[in-house]
Order: sequence, then structure tokens, then C-alpha cells
Amino acid sequence: MKRIPAILACLVLAALSSGCFFRTAQTVPPPAPGVPQTAQPHLRSTTSHVIAGVDVLLDRDWRTTVRGADGGQVMISFFDLLLKGRTVGLLTNPTGVDAKLRSTIDLLHDHPEVRLGALFAPEHGIRGDIYAGEAVTDDVEPLTGVPVYSIYRRKPTPAMLAGLDAVLYDIQDIGASSYTYIYAMADMMAACAEAGVPFIVLDRPNPIGADFVDGPVLDTSRFRSGIGQYDIAALYGMTPGELAWMLNSEFLAKPCKLSIIPMANYRRTMRYPDTGLPWVPTSTHIPWPISAVHYSLTGVLGETRGGLNIGVGYTLPFECLTAPWMDRHKLVAAINARNIPGLRARPISYVPGYGGHAGRTVHGAHLVVTDPLALRPMTAQITLMTILQELYPERNLFDNPGIRESLFDRALGTDQIRLMVAQGADAATIERAIAPRREQFKELRRKYLLYEPR
Repeated sequence: MKRIPAILACLVLAALSSGCFFRTAQTVPPPAPGVPQTAQPHLRSTTSHVIAGVDVLLDRDWRTTVRGADGGQVMISFFDLLLKGRTVGLLTNPTGVDAKLRSTIDLLHDHPEVRLGALFAPEHGIRGDIYAGEAVTDDVEPLTGVPVYSIYRRKPTPAMLAGLDAVLYDIQDIGASSYTYIYAMADMMAACAEAGVPFIVLDRPNPIGADFVDGPVLDTSRFRSGIGQYDIAALYGMTPGELAWMLNSEFLAKPCKLSIIPMANYRRTMRYPDTGLPWVPTSTHIPWPISAVHYSLTGVLGETRGGLNIGVGYTLPFECLTAPWMDRHKLVAAINARNIPGLRARPISYVPGYGGHAGRTVHGAHLVVTDPLALRPMTAQITLMTILQELYPERNLFDNPGIRESLFDRALGTDQIRLMVAQGADAATIERAIAPRREQFKELRRKYLLYEPR
């Protein structure tokens, strides 16, 4: 058995049977009454690619050292510690797969030593076949016969959790606060806390990178919604497990019994192609890992109520800024003149099949990510807003009743940016205005980072 290098030995593991709480020594505050000891995980061997939390959990070669009944140290697999002989629920969608693209649903259902008692469906449904924003209903999963409970726009109830020894979470997120999966996770954590049911996060990468924080911090005292429920940064720079730890400690009224199964070989600076993991579309318009980057580059601009098409309805979702009235060469020249780090633009025209200006020819810019490590998508999006305002002030893109009623402000958790853009502020001025709250968030976030470097 090889000890995992320090950079990989980061986990938060609440032992369901013993109540123990494990994580690496450098991430553990001084123990308070009732807070258990720390331990290091062990692995038979490692590989160069990232090993996701689901593979760590189900492979018995992954082990940790725990304190036995006699006070000595005992080696035990994560599976035996957390799942063996238990009935569990699973909050997941098509992205919950192992390295061989086998669904976590099927892996748990077919496993002889654990019983899958319930499935919980977020937005888009358990199998990802429901369009964004459409209702998700209770059902029975046809391949397994396991009951499916919708928790999209619906808090989990005690009846849904009845008979479960734990609930697992296995969903690939995209690192943006306006993506609803993290709120399904938080709602389930709150429900598990009330019911006394342990909650286990199977950690996955942040596809846009977990090494930076970008954009404004949401102000949910004014703009709380289904796409913004906590005062976190628009791009919060955390993995699902890290975010769960922070939400559980800082935001939930009652914390749950939280376990986090970490990834192996993961580094904060990784972008998704670096991980070696297969990509499963997280929703209809996120078909590739780079789509997660583009979502945070143009997604808010897509809420201008018919003013713009951002490639949704065409073959380049979230990759474009277009409209029938745009001068594509003028817009591209203005974007490239700003020298936005990691971004270049080229002229484009197309006819979207649906979405903004469906059936009409639109013109504008195709936004090409040239350096994912250099790009800060939300900062770049604010710059794009100021360019549009400068070129097309008569369009009133950022100050009209339609946009005030749209998801624009709710996606950002503030109206400060939109109003400053409408008043002609430049990107640097806007950045200075939103920076103080972001720095406060970064300090809070630092306590919950499991992977080096911090």
C-alpha cells in the first residue's frame, strides 16, 4: 500500500458508523468538543489521470486509517466504512459516471453489498432528458425500478428520505453560481440534516478551474432566486465537495453529517481536458468541457430579453455575441482591441433555429478561447458588456423594462454591474466596485479548499 502524496491526501470523511471526521492535518482547525480525529487515506497504486470520487468510493483498494474499538489503528476501505450493508439514496444525473462511463445509478443498483433505495432528480431530470426550466416529476427509473423523486424547485421531504441510511451526491458541475445543481445539493444537505441522514459527496473537478474566483459575490438579501441562493462568488473556484463543506459550515441553518470522497491526482489549476476523465454533457447546451467556460463568458448576456443571440439555437452555444443589427467586423475589432486575456474574436453570421432571433440571420462575434488558464470568464463578460454599450447605446441593452424583468440581475446576484454599464462605466471601474466583497469571499473560501495549492 502506498501513501498518497500530500497534494492528493485531502479528504473530508465523516465515518457513518463511528461518527469520525477525517481530513488532512493542514486543513483541520483545532478540534472542538465532538470533532473527531484526522487520518490519511492509502492507495495500492496511482495513475496519471484524475480518479473521481465515485471510483475512489467503489474501489476497495482505496483505504483509510481509522481508530479501532481497542484504540489501535485499522485500515478499512471507504466502501466498507460508508456503504457496505446500507440502503442509500442517490442525487445524480447522466454526469454521474465512473471512468468507464458506467452510471453511478447502475453501479449502486447492481452492487451486491449496498441497496439503492431512492433516486433524486435535479433540473433536467435523472437521465438528462428534460429541457432547462421545465418541470421534473416523480417517476420510477425504468431500468432499475427504483423510485425517482424530483427535487428541482422542491425541497426534499422526510418521506423521501425514509428508510435511507445515507444520501450520495454525484453530479458534474460547471463552477458557476447560476447553475442549479449546487442548490439541489444544498437543499438535500438541509433535508438530510433535519432527518439525521448522512450526506456523501463524490467529488468531481471544477471544469473551468478551481484556482481562481471571478465576478461579483451574490447579494441574496436582494436577489435571491433559484439560480442564486447563497452569497457566493459567481465563479466560486471550488469543487462540489469543497463547496458542500463551505455551505454546510457557513450557510446552512443546521449542518448535516457530511462526508466528502476526494479525487486522486487532481490539481486546482487543471482544466477539464487535463483530468483525463470522459465528459458527459451537463445539460443541453454544455456539450463539451469548453462549453462550461463559454457559459460563464456569455450566459448573463443571453438574458437581455431578445437583444442578443449567444449561439444557443446554433451549433456554438454560449460562444457567440450576435444580433440582426450588429456590424460583425466592427464588434470583432472592438473586442480584439481590448486584448482580453485568453480570448479572441472572429466575425460570424448564422441563422439560429431557436432562441433569440430564431429564423433570422444574425451577425457578430464568435468568441474563441485561446488560453483557458489566462481567461477569467466573468471579468471578460463584463468587458464585453461595456463594449456593447459603447457600440450600441441606442439599443438600451442594459436599461430597459425587459432586462429588469429577466434573469440578468438574478444570475449575477446584483444590479450594480448592469446599472454601471448602462451609465457608461468602464470595465476597470466596475471591477474595482465589485472587488471588495469578492476578496472577503476568497478569505472565507480558503478554509474549505481540499486540494493544493491553496
